[in-house]
Amino acid sequence: MVQEFQTVGVVGLGTMGAGIAEVFAGAGFTVVGVEIDGAALDRGRAHLESSLDRSVGKGRLTEQERRDILARISFSTARDDLRDADFVVEAVPERIDLKRDVFTDLDRVCPPGTILATNTSSLSVTEIAALTRRPGKVVGLHFFNPAPAMKLVEVVRTVLTEPGAAEIATEVAKRLGKTPIGVTDRAGFVANALLVPYLNDAVRVYERRIASREEIDAAVTAAAGLPMGPLTLLDLVGLDVSLAVMDVLWEEFRQPRYAAAPLLRRMVAAGLLGRKSGRGFYDHSGAGDPAEALPTGPVAEVVRDQVHRFDLADLLLVPHIDDALRMVGDGYATADDVDTAMRLGCGYPKGPFEMLAERGADAVANVLGGMADAGLTPGYAPPPLLAADLVAGGRILR
Repeated sequence: MVQEFQTVGVVGLGTMGAGIAEVFAGAGFTVVGVEIDGAALDRGRAHLESSLDRSVGKGRLTEQERRDILARISFSTARDDLRDADFVVEAVPERIDLKRDVFTDLDRVCPPGTILATNTSSLSVTEIAALTRRPGKVVGLHFFNPAPAMKLVEVVRTVLTEPGAAEIATEVAKRLGKTPIGVTDRAGFVANALLVPYLNDAVRVYERRIASREEIDAAVTAAAGLPMGPLTLLDLVGLDVSLAVMDVLWEEFRQPRYAAAPLLRRMVAAGLLGRKSGRGFYDHSGAGDPAEALPTGPVAEVVRDQVHRFDLADLLLVPHIDDALRMVGDGYATADDVDTAMRLGCGYPKGPFEMLAERGADAVANVLGGMADAGLTPGYAPPPLLAADLVAGGRILR
């Protein structure tokens, strides 16, 4: 069926949408990229051309391949130009009102058999599907930024999705050279549901004056080999983006674990969004000053005394491993899928279960228990899945 596809539509040509259009065209699909107006269309074209130029400069593409990819992409401001599309990916900003407008229009324009995919990273695919007259043909197809480089795609099915639609979306991802993992519709899916609470924990550690931003980032990169620390990553992703995901997780689960750190909310309200605004946890204007200098004092010393027996990296990585255990325990994903998602979607050198295998279940359980006893994880306790049904003889059961 995928081999019969001729035309793929991409609605929204921001950084992510332009990258998705590039990936489809690079795999040989004819692509129609649609934006809201001419100015947005020009920006999208510039994003795409800049990405291709970088690939040529790094030797990943030849100049001829660059020209061929561009020749397979047409640009439009009219969604009616998607009337012949076999498969459409929506990549507009993460606002349900925008997605409602897009999917209502696509449902009107596209043939009944066209599969409509949303690139949402955390919004309800079910809610989006229900906006159409073809909910069985609506799926989530969550790419990771930058789309041409990152290998993971989360293929999200709802209770309404036809099995054939999910299978086609999975085959599409494979044809694009991606590694798909199939999940059901749940807030944050796999990668963001694990990544964003870990980032939020880093904000909590900083907010409680347990460590400086540099100490937090250095501890995690040294302990886990991650390409960057959590506060640096927050600045790169955008504090507003992470806050939006935390709020979606909170709305779905209503657990203290998913309550956004007050400092994160204050910084977003103040416009300190990270690289995109010039300041976040770090100053990206070149001055190098912290965005918010947190004073020390008696309260800070009490907190430090309370946590001195815990390794700083453990304060962030062990609850992160625990989240992964709970996700597998819920039956939402396999341990292999979790590790694949975090390695291919988030750039981890090792997934949470690989970290657990290195540390050992007893060591992780001891840290979690100690953190709970110290009141560092309110409403939180070690999960039952550190028992033999998941970990046997130090081996992770997958």
